[in-house]
Amino acid sequence: MASAKVRVSLITAILAYASLAIASDDPRHVRHELMEGVGKAAKPVGNMLKGERDFDVDTLMSSLKTFKDASGQLGDLFPPDSQSGEGTEAAPAIWEDRAGFEEALATWQKAVGDALAAEPATLDDAKPVVGPIFEACKGCHDTYRIEEDE
Repeated sequence: MASAKVRVSLITAILAYASLAIASDDPRHVRHELMEGVGKAAKPVGNMLKGERDFDVDTLMSSLKTFKDASGQLGDLFPPDSQSGEGTEAAPAIWEDRAGFEEALATWQKAVGDALAAEPATLDDAKPVVGPIFEACKGCHDTYRIEEDE
């Protein structure tokens, strides 16, 4: 009897692990986690730009690298079969206007690349190169993202 309970527990654990592994490969999940990371990296930079936090070049550069890593992955994470489900915030416009979406991603990638290349060492150096990154984020979100219900 005890071995049957052990087998059931083991099978349950294996199935739970397998479903987590499948979920982690789902592009909706991957892009969600990637954008969560972008949001966490953007917050301290935004606070620096607003004067709500002291400027820290290491934090800025770390955030820019997070943006760069994400920008290189996002385009591949919107296959046609990921338009809905799993709580996705991706708007249908991504698939209806794929060229526009790709252009929006390219704009963000360029802004991030330009900011990294500028190597801003002060807040005054950062403002003109980080501003376009946030503008690109907003432009993409305005068109290609469905806002969560609050």
